[in-house]
Amino acid sequence: MGVAGFIKSTVNILRLARKPSGKEFSITLRITLLGVAIIGLIAFIIRFVALAFQGV
Repeated sequence: MGVAGFIKSTVNILRLARKPSGKEFSITLRITLLGVAIIGLIAFIIRFVALAFQGV
């Protein structure tokens, strides 16, 4: 795929793109924040367990 193919593909994607509705945006935001919170909680638990094993 050359430069022309890339530009054509990009134009096609931009034609199909649209602004999300408020409900779609809200759901996406909630899922993203939930994922970040879960990853943070896992990291906190791993750090807490590691510190407990070190005896600090």
